[in-house]
Amino acid sequence: MNTTRRTLARLGLATTLALALGTAAAQGGEVLRIGFQKSASLLTLQKAQGTLEKKLAPLGVAVKWMEFPAGPQLLEGLNVGAIDVGYVGEAPPIFAQAAGASFVYVGNDPAAPQAEAIVVPKDSAIKTVADLRGKKVALNKGSNVHYLLVRALEKAGLQYTDIQPVFLPPADARAAFEKGAVDAWVIWDPFLAAVEKQTGARIVADGRGLVNNYAYYLAERNYAQKKPQVIRVLFEDSVEQGRWLKANTAQAAQLIAPIQGLDVEIVERALQRNQFGVQPLTPAVAAEQQKIADVFHALKLIPKPLRISDALPAAAN
Repeated sequence: MNTTRRTLARLGLATTLALALGTAAAQGGEVLRIGFQKSASLLTLQKAQGTLEKKLAPLGVAVKWMEFPAGPQLLEGLNVGAIDVGYVGEAPPIFAQAAGASFVYVGNDPAAPQAEAIVVPKDSAIKTVADLRGKKVALNKGSNVHYLLVRALEKAGLQYTDIQPVFLPPADARAAFEKGAVDAWVIWDPFLAAVEKQTGARIVADGRGLVNNYAYYLAERNYAQKKPQVIRVLFEDSVEQGRWLKANTAQAAQLIAPIQGLDVEIVERALQRNQFGVQPLTPAVAAEQQKIADVFHALKLIPKPLRISDALPAAAN
């Protein structure tokens, strides 16, 4: 296994370790525990630069960064009290709310539909989404790509039951994809950019015209109510760093690439397809999230209908 593959495998670190670390009591002061995925480039940059720590220091608040392999595992961490805030895609909050997790949406990044896609091996006979009928498709269950797959199949005239979903976290899915154990893979950046560059994988469909692919900032409900000033500082730093990142993409890629263990070219491609700039949820964004919840309920992917408004801060209702 080469260095890049080893690094991608590390993105699938066991949630157990993160949870154990998260339950340790902070010594000598208050700590903001942030759940992130190393694939979340902006938070990775913030962690490396220490900008948030500097802004929170006057409030007497330290920062603890908790890495998770994907959004569903991160939401598990939030649900059991291992983290205070987290950053995930569209689908994980819906599955978490269906499971009774106590959190609120506190913001979202702009839509980034090109930052997730359905890919196939470069020599695959699959040319369109319609060709996926009867095929094995790898995806991380409950992640943002779950909805992309549903919408892409619908547009192609297929049902979700027309394909064979194979639920695997990113590192395992990449291995299965390369071995030919699955026919296609639905994945997000920078895993998407990496498999394109390193294997020549072809994009059959990305999110354009299908999904928004918003990314959400979530907070444990009680924490959001008790610590609005800390949340506000987190937002301010995210907006500031996101603005810098988009204006200096090449330089940002140079900083982020060693942390993610990926080539600078791969990271830069992923950064170009993502959008940054957290903002409070608008009614329109909440309505789009409600549509996803309704689709998942109709497909029996979640056991009961949900009201996204139940997971919005009181001021947003």
